[in-house]
Amino acid sequence: MKGYNDIGISNVLDRDRIAHLFKLGIVASLVMLAGGDMLLGWGTTDSSLSGMEQYFSRYLTVSDDRVIWSAIIGLIGIPIECLCYFGVYRLIANKNNKLAHIYRAGILGMLAFGALTHVMCCAVVFYLKSLYSIDPAAAVEGTVRFAGWFLLPVTLVFFPFFIIAAVSQFIAFAKGVTPYPKWCCIFSILSGIPVVIIAKVIGDYPLTNAIATGWISVGNLIMFCGLLATMKKAKM
Repeated sequence: MKGYNDIGISNVLDRDRIAHLFKLGIVASLVMLAGGDMLLGWGTTDSSLSGMEQYFSRYLTVSDDRVIWSAIIGLIGIPIECLCYFGVYRLIANKNNKLAHIYRAGILGMLAFGALTHVMCCAVVFYLKSLYSIDPAAAVEGTVRFAGWFLLPVTLVFFPFFIIAAVSQFIAFAKGVTPYPKWCCIFSILSGIPVVIIAKVIGDYPLTNAIATGWISVGNLIMFCGLLATMKKAKM
């Protein structure tokens, strides 16, 4: 059909619909950051420990309710975030179908495996706390094995799609194959990385650790807010 791509999504720019997706993405990112990530990551490490024992120590104070709510919110919030990426997809598809298809592949992979990866992260924390209550000495070693069997495989599947989406979006904006100015390539799902670096430099505090846990949600929030705020500069 004229004006539609091979999966039935319109290539014709609709400013209002794209703006709506960005606004929904902002709400989903805020909910995901506060309820899905910071709820799980709020805590400090035990500086008397080292290695993985130190890393896992900050999760021992997280209540079971927080772990469960984080998993539920992530299971719902991450797919909504991913669906809002189609606002960006429309911008790319308007001028470059090849890059749009690559970006779409990244979105679909993130949609399929993003929430699962988050839920498995929550499962690792839940397993750590459960094992620690039974045998503290074996908790870290057992949790590392559990993460290797269940979290690592899905993470290895998820991250290539994440990178595909992030890189193809950056290239599309940087090359000027969207209606936005080229400098808007800075509004990316990778935008959360500098925030995490700053948080880590500030130190080991509940807030900084919680923000670092939600680096993808921070990136989503920066991306959706930035693209919505600069939409008036886009030639749409």
